[in-house]
Amino acid sequence: MRFAAAPEYQVFPTRERPLKPYAAAVRASAVTARVIREVDPEIVVADILTVAAALAAELEERPWVTLVPHVLPMGEPGFPVYALGGVRPRTRVGERMWRLARPLLMKGEERGRRELNGARERVGLPPLEHVHGGISRRLALVATFPQLEYPRRSDEPWLRVTGPLLWEQPFGEVSLPPGDEPLVLVAPSTSQDPDGRLLLASLEGLAGEPVRVLATTNRRAPARSPAVPANARLVDWVSYARTMPRCDAVVCHAGHGTVVRALASGVPVVACPHAGDMAENAARVRWAGAGVSLPRRFQTPRGVRLALRRLLGDPSYARRAAELRDWAERHDGAALAADELERVMQR
Repeated sequence: MRFAAAPEYQVFPTRERPLKPYAAAVRASAVTARVIREVDPEIVVADILTVAAALAAELEERPWVTLVPHVLPMGEPGFPVYALGGVRPRTRVGERMWRLARPLLMKGEERGRRELNGARERVGLPPLEHVHGGISRRLALVATFPQLEYPRRSDEPWLRVTGPLLWEQPFGEVSLPPGDEPLVLVAPSTSQDPDGRLLLASLEGLAGEPVRVLATTNRRAPARSPAVPANARLVDWVSYARTMPRCDAVVCHAGHGTVVRALASGVPVVACPHAGDMAENAARVRWAGAGVSLPRRFQTPRGVRLALRRLLGDPSYARRAAELRDWAERHDGAALAADELERVMQR
């Protein structure tokens, strides 16, 4: 394995002359195309957000595959709009409501198609008729639990749900709070909530509860110095792979990586979404019965306390998380993804 530096362009308004995202993708596609010519690959695998790599692969006439490192953002009629935090309805009336609302709420999909086609035109590629053109119709590897994916009416042969692709930077053991009470890991996002609102709310709300709390700052100091209660321990960093299997619950912002790591460890989740796709991940966890979700306005000490009581008070959440852990032990996401790649390459 070797690495080539990816071209980097400023696309957000934090410097003098920012580029629009697709303008940056057009520039980056030329650099990436040169790398593809040098490496001469049989196939190109690009992240769903890496538009430049997909454009470059097409320009160099190489087959390309999309890696979707979270739940699939492509909806169907009757599905709730992605990232709003709505759960797929279980009745026909609910499906009909989402079916009627979807065209009004999903105008961004068509706008995205137009903008992508504009970028394709600038690099010399033909336009696409379908939305979500950044997802390969040869093969899309959806790296999540199938239990978090809504059942689809349409059978797309190029879609493969592999299971999570889990990796973390190695890290040593940390000391756990003493005692035999249920262990709760508070695992805030590394990119959201810079003031540490969830961390502070969890430490305050779970003080005095019959649980042990292990909380991490993720090496980001909260807005104010937290009061660490007697039943808690606060650390700068923690290995999820080492720690989560020992836990009874995980309180997190519902980033996909944290959620699937917890479920692969057999631990139910209190999902506290903040931004991006976190509300969607929280909705999927709730729909799958593997945890509870706590909207942002309720992410207070009392809100966290009541949500955790609900999670620990109902054993069905732990049973469901254990089912997902057992599934993950039988299905290696990385091996399944590699098998699918080899299958496509042999066509």
